[in-house]
Amino acid sequence: MHKIAIPDFVLARVIERRGKVRLFESVVPSKTALVVVDLQNGFMAPGQPAEIGNAREIVPNVNKIGEALRAAGGQVVYIQNTVTEETKAEWTTWFDNFLHGAIKERMIAAFERGSFGHAIYPELIVKPEDWKVEKQRFGAFVPGSSDLDALLKKAGIDTLIITGTATNVCCESTARDAMMMNYKVVFVSDGNACRTDEEHNGTLGNMLALFADVQSTEEVIDTIAAGSAMPMAAE
Repeated sequence: MHKIAIPDFVLARVIERRGKVRLFESVVPSKTALVVVDLQNGFMAPGQPAEIGNAREIVPNVNKIGEALRAAGGQVVYIQNTVTEETKAEWTTWFDNFLHGAIKERMIAAFERGSFGHAIYPELIVKPEDWKVEKQRFGAFVPGSSDLDALLKKAGIDTLIITGTATNVCCESTARDAMMMNYKVVFVSDGNACRTDEEHNGTLGNMLALFADVQSTEEVIDTIAAGSAMPMAAE
C-alpha cells in the first residue's frame, strides 16, 4: 500500500484558498457513483504488460466502498480500458509515439475486448446492477472516450468517488475532467494506486489543491453514511 503524504505547503494553500481541507462531509448516495478505473487483469495480474502491483493491494478498499454505496442506494461503475481499431486510428499521437516494438504489441493485445487483460480483476466484487463502461482514452470524459457522462446524467448522478489505477494517469485524468464538467469528486487516497509513492502523492496533492476532495476509504464510508442519514438522501 502506498505511504500517503500530502505536502504541508499544499494543505496550507488549500486552507488559504477555501478555509478548510475537507470539502464534502456527506454525499447523497442516490446521486453518487463509485467509479472504479481500469482495475483489470492487464494492469493487475502478475506478468501482464502494464502490471501495477500496488493496485492489487487496494482491492479490499474498493470492495468496501462499493458495498457501502450499493447498500445506501448508489451506483458502482467499472471502467475498462479498451483498445479497438478505431482507438488506434484516432489516437495516433499515443500509439505512434509513446509505445514501440514488442511492448506496444503486448499493450494493445492486453486490452482488446475478450482478452484476459481486458477483464475486470477477479477479486473485485461485481454485482449484476453495476455498470461496465469501456473507455478508449486515459480519461473517461474526454470526447470519444466513453459514454460515461451521458449515463451518469441520465441517472441523475452528480457526485463521483474515484478509485482505480493508475493514480497519476487514468484516475487523475478522469477526476480532473469530471470536476470541470461540474461533478463533485472525491478521490480516494488509499483506493487508487500507481507504481511509486512519489507519483501517487503528487496526484493526491493536485487533486486536493484544485480538483477534488481527498479522503481515505474509512472517511468515504463515513461520508456515505452521513448522507444516508440526511432526509434529502431519500429524494
